[in-house]
Amino acid sequence: MKKNINKITIKTKKSLSAKDYFDGIQKGNRAILSKAITLIESSNIKHQNVAEELIELCLPFSGNSVRIGITGVPGVGKSTFIEALGSYLIAEKDKKIAVLAIDPSSKKSYGSILGDKTRMNKLSVNDNAFIRPSPSSGTLGGVAKATRETTILCEAAGYDTILIETVGVGQSEIEVKSMVDFFLLLMLAGAGDELQGIKRGIMEIADAVIINKADNDNIHNAKMAVREYKNALHLFPANDNGWIPRVASCSAIEDKEIDSVWGVVESFVNQTTLNSSFIENRKEQAKFWLEHAINSSLMTLFYSDEKVKTQLLKLEENVSEGKTSPFKAAKELLLTFKS
Repeated sequence: MKKNINKITIKTKKSLSAKDYFDGIQKGNRAILSKAITLIESSNIKHQNVAEELIELCLPFSGNSVRIGITGVPGVGKSTFIEALGSYLIAEKDKKIAVLAIDPSSKKSYGSILGDKTRMNKLSVNDNAFIRPSPSSGTLGGVAKATRETTILCEAAGYDTILIETVGVGQSEIEVKSMVDFFLLLMLAGAGDELQGIKRGIMEIADAVIINKADNDNIHNAKMAVREYKNALHLFPANDNGWIPRVASCSAIEDKEIDSVWGVVESFVNQTTLNSSFIENRKEQAKFWLEHAINSSLMTLFYSDEKVKTQLLKLEENVSEGKTSPFKAAKELLLTFKS
């Protein structure tokens, strides 16, 4: 009897291969999908090797979704909006939704709350929805390190609408634009000078500005905000894809005008598909992430080099004491790395 128990224990603890993960993902196993995402987020070399193999297996089955980036000021109701939009798409459009929610990581403790599943109660228990909160881990752009790869896994699992909720509005968050088809900026009305409250860079890349919480006593303010944003968007240069950014309002908490918001996304997809800019954008994004992967790999190789590690300690001390400039120190380190 003991032998049988031991055999079962060993089998349970056996690591999954890339093929095991892939088969589970293809079958729509959400537990396997979650484990696969944890795998690609890992910094362990063995995990990274399996993750690379898994991504290659999934790649031919990816790309068949609409990828939507959603950002906005703190308190704008991103989670409520995503739950309302996701629930609408599942019930009315027969969609399968994957929500990749990026929670801010503490720079002090490196921890994250990862509370999006608790904020999206209705959506989190829906069989046609998959919610994955991930820590930003200090990554520039407000998106987790492996968000793009996670998108590929979710698409291979059959999710046809990917909603990426970013940390919050900031200039560095423009990076999210490089991994989505449609970029949606959520704003509030009646919260001071709306146009001064956001970065110009975010406005320039937004495909739609949606004024949330257009309900109760705030409806008039929402209408005023819509007019202001429409006027502001006219000041920006035209998009290469021919799309003119839209401005609209909704109430996520009351499920009002959510269908209109999705109508804007559908109009964008239809227009950019017809003029071929949708697929061209995907191609440009792939090139961007190739460059990103090269830079990331070079940084890893550089800082893991033993000679660089040794010299870096000495040069850091010299730089901090003003004995040498950071530029000269960097050049010396690069020469050490090349030698």
